[in-house]
Amino acid sequence: MAHISAADVAKLRKMTGAGMMDCKKALEEANGDYERAQEIIREKGKLIASKRADREATEGVVFAKVSADHKKGVVICLACETDFVAKNADFIALANQIIDVALTNCPADLNGLLTLNLGGKNVGDLVTEKSGITGEKFTLAYYEKVEAAFCVPYIHMNNKLATLVAFSKVIPIEVGKDVAMQVAAMNPVSIDKNSCPAEVVEKELHIAREQIRLEGKPENMIEKIAQGKLGKFFKESTLLSQDFIKDNKMSVETYLKGIDPEVKVSGFKRFSLND
Repeated sequence: MAHISAADVAKLRKMTGAGMMDCKKALEEANGDYERAQEIIREKGKLIASKRADREATEGVVFAKVSADHKKGVVICLACETDFVAKNADFIALANQIIDVALTNCPADLNGLLTLNLGGKNVGDLVTEKSGITGEKFTLAYYEKVEAAFCVPYIHMNNKLATLVAFSKVIPIEVGKDVAMQVAAMNPVSIDKNSCPAEVVEKELHIAREQIRLEGKPENMIEKIAQGKLGKFFKESTLLSQDFIKDNKMSVETYLKGIDPEVKVSGFKRFSLND
C-alpha cells in the first residue's frame, strides 16, 4: 500500500472538498491514485444519495437571478435535509455556482440544467458528490426561467422564497421589485383571469357549487352565485387584480398603469420551501 501523507490528504481535500478522513480512506483504497480517489469519493456520494433517497429534503436555499441587461432570469432551489447545512457557506456557494451556470445557458428544463458542465462535472453529478461529502441528501428541487424585455428578481431575506417577474418593457427597478414582492407575499395563481389555468377555474367553480348546494340555495341560482364567487377568487388570487400590498386602495394593475400605461406583466415564477 502506498504511503499516504498529510499533504496527500490535504491535496485531495482541496480537489474534492471532502472531509479529511474521507480523503485519507479514499487515497488508501486507491493506493495513492488521485484520479481513482476522486472517483471513490463520487461513488460514495452516489451511495449515500441512494441510501437517503427516501429522506425528505425540505430545507435549502431558493435563489433568483437576472442577466446584466435584465432580459433573462432564472430561479433555482437547491434542497437539503437540515437548516444547519442550508446555512453552510459551501452549500450556498454551490447554489450560487448552479444559478450562474443556469443563467449563462438558460436550459429548457431541470433535466437540461442537471446535464450542464460545471467545473468539469455535470451539475447532477456535482450535487450528488457534494451530498456524499456532507452525508446529507442534496437535490436540485426546482428550476425555471423567463425571458422578456425586462426581468426583476426578488429573494426573501431567509433564502427560502424567491420570485421572478417578466415585464413587456423596461420600468424602474423598484417598481419591478414591488411587483416581485407582491408575488412573493400573495402567491397569485396567474397574471389575470384570462391566463388562469382552466383546471383551476373548474376546481373553484366545483367548490363554489358544492358550497352553495350545502347552503340550500335553489338549483336555478347556483350557477349565478358560483360565477360571483369565481369573480371574487379572481380578484384575490390573480396578480393584476389583487390589492397592492403597499397600498390596498388600488390594485396591482392600477399601480402599474400609474407608472406606465403600456407596461404589461408577461410572466412570473415563484418557489417557496415553505409552501
